[in-house]
Amino acid sequence: MHKTFKNRLLADQKNFAGVRRCMNADQFREIALQTNSVDSFIQMLRENTEKLKLPAYVSELAAMEGHIFKLANRLISVKPYSEGHIINPDLSVFSNTWKHLAGILIGATHGCQPVKEDEQVMVWPSPNENKPMSRAITSEDLLVMKMTMENLSSKQVAEQTDTNIAAVNGAVLQALDSGIIWGPKSKIIRAHSLETRSVSNKNKTVSKAFGTSRVFALQWHITQACDLNCRHCYDRTPTEPLTLSREIAILDSLYDFCNTHNLFGQVSFTGGNPLLHPNFHRLYKEASDRGFFIGILGNPTSRDEIESLIAIQQPSFYQVSLEGLKKHNDYIRGTGHFQRILAFLKILKQTGIYSKIMLTLTRDNLDQVIPLGEFLKDRIDLYTFNRLSLMGEGANLIMADPSKYSRFLEQYMNAAQSHKTFDLKDNLFNILLHKNQSTLFGGCTGYGCGAAFNFVSILATGEVHACRKFPSPIGDICKQSLTEIYHSKIADRYRKGAEECSSCQLNLVCRGCMASAHSYGLDVFKKKDPYCFI
Repeated sequence: MHKTFKNRLLADQKNFAGVRRCMNADQFREIALQTNSVDSFIQMLRENTEKLKLPAYVSELAAMEGHIFKLANRLISVKPYSEGHIINPDLSVFSNTWKHLAGILIGATHGCQPVKEDEQVMVWPSPNENKPMSRAITSEDLLVMKMTMENLSSKQVAEQTDTNIAAVNGAVLQALDSGIIWGPKSKIIRAHSLETRSVSNKNKTVSKAFGTSRVFALQWHITQACDLNCRHCYDRTPTEPLTLSREIAILDSLYDFCNTHNLFGQVSFTGGNPLLHPNFHRLYKEASDRGFFIGILGNPTSRDEIESLIAIQQPSFYQVSLEGLKKHNDYIRGTGHFQRILAFLKILKQTGIYSKIMLTLTRDNLDQVIPLGEFLKDRIDLYTFNRLSLMGEGANLIMADPSKYSRFLEQYMNAAQSHKTFDLKDNLFNILLHKNQSTLFGGCTGYGCGAAFNFVSILATGEVHACRKFPSPIGDICKQSLTEIYHSKIADRYRKGAEECSSCQLNLVCRGCMASAHSYGLDVFKKKDPYCFI
């Protein structure tokens, strides 16, 4: 065991890399050869700091790197789930007398010069990649640890801290995702995932994290009413709104579903224009009272309207649409729309709301996507696109040419490297990432095609669809619970995706776009996305 420790310590320059930078190679080797464990190595450093003229903070740095060494060499086991919320047993907190040591641990070169000042740093194993993590402890970390140790609910903490439940849930979710705390395993899991199948990408595998989600979202089209008349609108069918009691029951159904499946809920209010719904503010408040994250996919509105929403709960995001540069956008969405969006983006920035721009991709705006994104780069937080679906008025437009699509994705991905607002959303980006030996991403919804997996769409009538972009009915929320709908055979069939995608090594983060397959008249359960270029 002692020989193994020394061999491990000396064989890899990554072991105690920060400590190594504090001394010469001969000094490091001399101390290493006199030790037989992590603890004795740290003690030897502490005793020889002055003699070897090492930085005063070296023993504190070594203590943290010692824990990282144990994690990296599998001397500590990692089991990221538990029946209830607990602090990760393998997380260690270091109360240092020197600040910025966490930056040294991760190899940062800027802003991490040690300063003589107290700071608490935590080191723990990543829940999915089983690699060591470290950073200075934040107030949010302390809050989550306190509520975990005292078994406090998010509602109790929200009342004590005068905030909304979703803000507390967000801190808990972040702690769970990062592995700072453990909790019950989500019960929405890809039944036929390829989480153990190797991807021929430098011998990497698709992360198991893509096979399960902690968040479930309703994209709720609460109304068909709209103050625009867009040329690609999916559905203009007039409908009568559901009763308020029925709408609140929908939120209760989501709440019950999340509780029984160990999930955090999100409601994305959309339409039409959701703000035109007569009960919008009441539904927004009801969603907030249940601790849901709330997003809005709508049209520009007034600053007063935005501030009234913030008074209830800050939206997680507000998404509006542009279809190209000014001339083309106003042709699609109406004269003056482009300028109204720009004015509204200023309101979102001034009020601190995360802003998203969505573009519907067609043949006629393909060459405007990147120029528009570059124009918007300092005005928004995120910019992305969806391919046109030939539904409703959209059937009168023309989809992008599949033969040109891979080249377009390459150009967009290259632009994204220099524009942080450019977001990768289309699942097919993973084909390029795979070819480039780059890290794969979660695709359209964070889990490849998320239709009937980590989200569903509810129409103003209560009809539930796997995806709003094409007819994919899986139930009626006015007649069934969300749990019944989610576990139905038809919902499971949409989750599986196309049979032609089932053997693909990118299946877990892709499965293409069923709406595109539908637009081409294909059987979405059998045929893959016609834009796929594998």
